[in-house]
Formats: sequence, structure tokens, C-alpha cells
Amino acid sequence: MRRRSMIALLLAVGLTAACEPARAEPPVWTVRDADSEMILFGSVHLLPPGLDWRPDALEAGLAQADDLWFELPVDAASEAQGAAAALRLGRLPAGESLPDLLSVEGRERLARVGALYGAPPQLLAGVKPWLAEVMLATLAFGRAGATTDQGVERQISLTAPPDVARRAFETAEEQIAMFAAAPLEEQVASLEESLEQLETDPEQFDRLVAAWMAGDVATLEDEALDPLREAAPGIYQRMVVARNMAWMEPLTARLDGRGTTVVVVGVGHLIGPDGLPERLRALGYAVEGP
Repeated sequence: MRRRSMIALLLAVGLTAACEPARAEPPVWTVRDADSEMILFGSVHLLPPGLDWRPDALEAGLAQADDLWFELPVDAASEAQGAAAALRLGRLPAGESLPDLLSVEGRERLARVGALYGAPPQLLAGVKPWLAEVMLATLAFGRAGATTDQGVERQISLTAPPDVARRAFETAEEQIAMFAAAPLEEQVASLEESLEQLETDPEQFDRLVAAWMAGDVATLEDEALDPLREAAPGIYQRMVVARNMAWMEPLTARLDGRGTTVVVVGVGHLIGPDGLPERLRALGYAVEGP
């Protein structure tokens, strides 16, 4: 069985410019009805500098957009809210230790991967598995030069016309709560898978970003969504399916109106049978794209 953690889907973007194809064509979908247009762009949340990833269809949509939707607000207040929620929801109860929750192999890997990416044992010992997973992945991506400052959301928010209204589907606290809601057994299994990947298969992240840059949705689904469905169906349902279903209401309400909307969310929310484009097609909307 191919196995991937939730990080492969949500944060697996610590990638290098060597992945860049000659012409970058990340996947874009266009939804139209009689009096409105919606551009759906699948994002990567952290990227290194120097990648030319902006497709023409996205730029054209932003130039005439009335509103711009992200998963979360893209501002300092939202970041602070997320950090506070992570500290509150990501700490283990007093007397518990992360290494004690892991298998013998998992404990050994935690020590090696932590040392490799600059996370000392005392930093990780008191956090829940989901938070340790996010911390280690972020450190790994940072070593490759990938940051949220260079990520799709931050760059689009900075460069979109100032009169375009910024909207968000969720708050940072709501998103953190979804991570924290995972049963402990799922958190442990996902962390141990990520530890193995970070130690033995760092090229996985390069493959994912290369596929994204090329607009290769089949590889994205094969590398991230399909294994996640198999290995962690609960995480897939909570972090992908349930959120997509919740987002459909504001999307269809916006399509019932007039004008141009640009939607920028993680690419995992746009691909596969549960993705937003397929859900909109099922409702009868005309959707152009992969």
C-alpha cells in the first residue's frame, strides 16, 4: 500500500527551483454561468523564491476580479490567531511525552529527524503528534528555502488590485481545530509516516511541486490524494471532503450573483472526484479545466 501522511496533501511544498519546468502551468479552472465567472486556482502554501508560477488565466482573472477568496484571511492577525490556537490545542497534558506515544522505531526516527532539521528533543517532547508533524515539515521546507511569504496566498494577496475584496472560507482557529480533532491514533500514524518520508524520501516534495508547476493533476492525485484516502480515510474526510462541502455554499451563492470571483485554495481541494470543480460540474455549472 502506498502511504502518505496528511502533510503530503496539505503542506508538502518544501521544494526547490530545480523542479521548475520550462513553462509553468499550474492547474486553473474557470466556472461560468450567464452573468458570472469564477477562477479556481490550486495553491501551494509555501514556496521558495524565484519560481515563475503565475498562469495567464489567473492573472487575467485577478485583473477583473470583484472578490478574492482564500482558505484563511491572509494577514498578520490571522497568523497570530493560528499560532495562539496551535499553542493552546497542540500541547500534551502535563506528564505526557510525545516519544512515549510512538513506536520504538518512531521514537528513534523522531530523534534523528529532529536533529536533522534543528528541532531539539525538548522542543517536541510536549507537543501533540499533529503539531510535531507540522513543525517538522515546516522546518524541512524552510531548509529548502520555502516560506509562507513566498507561498501562493501571500504573493497573490500582495499583488492583487487593492480594490478587490478579500474573503476567507475559514478562520485560522477553525483550521487548527480540525488538525487537533483527529483521534490520537490517527495523529501518531500520520506523524510516523511523515518521519519516514522526511528521512527516506525527501524527493516526494519535489515530485509534488513539479507536478503542480506542470499542471499534472493526475500525478498530484496519485501522489497525494489516492494514498491519503487509503492510509488515513478519517483525515481525508475531515480535511478535504468536509471542508469542500462546506465551501460549496458560499461558492454557489457567489455564482448566483454577478461579476468575477477568484478562489485560491490548496490544490488538494480542487483535484479528484471530491474536488470543487467536480462538485460544481455535478450541479450543472460549466467548468473548464483539467
